[in-house]
Amino acid sequence: MKTVYTDFGFTEVRVKFSDRPVKRAGTDETWDKAEAALMQAAKAAHLDVELNPGEGAFYGPKLEFVLKDAIGRDWQCGTLQVDFVLPERLDAAYVAEDGVKKRPVMLHRAVLGSFERFLGILIENFAGRFPLWLAPVQAVVAPIVSDANDYAVEVAAALKAAGLRVETDLRNEKINAKVREHSVAKVPLLLVVGRREAENRTVALRRLGSDKQEVLALDEAQAKLGLEAVPPDLV
Repeated sequence: MKTVYTDFGFTEVRVKFSDRPVKRAGTDETWDKAEAALMQAAKAAHLDVELNPGEGAFYGPKLEFVLKDAIGRDWQCGTLQVDFVLPERLDAAYVAEDGVKKRPVMLHRAVLGSFERFLGILIENFAGRFPLWLAPVQAVVAPIVSDANDYAVEVAAALKAAGLRVETDLRNEKINAKVREHSVAKVPLLLVVGRREAENRTVALRRLGSDKQEVLALDEAQAKLGLEAVPPDLV
């Protein structure tokens, strides 16, 4: 097992090496070659694998990426399978740079595995409280009074222009009720605006889980939050 950091927040990923099953296609020589190639690739990627005897696909060995959910259960998600058998059965070939015909190797990949299963584990892992970049709704703009509705729409448009997924809450409800509702829904950012904010072109920023409020100029909020919302790989 190897501890791995991923952008989805999982800190423990077990990688299983599943070799030849009892019922399989292809010769032992083909399987020897496929298993050796996959193990060499795993080592080159600095993966610590645990053996999972006899659990490979009928056409080739595979790596299984197992994630642990919030209550400690293991789930197989992504897989990578090396297939030397089907290209031979299909008589598949390609012309290499030296002009010689060669047999390709087929890779079968499921990056997330079952998408529904992966999403379920993801929701459990964060208990619904996604990091900003991953949250379906990243921000809600809520006016205190109806006089600030137009400004709330303008603030939402500015955040959308910065790449955020944002909604407005223009309902005729008390601001405390709006704050409570969107906090329960685990929206990462709530921007509250009233007459004063509209006049000064500012926003009162509340972050999920914090009682503190930060007052920012609209331009500053747009630039700052737009940068925060970028997925880690792209920063």
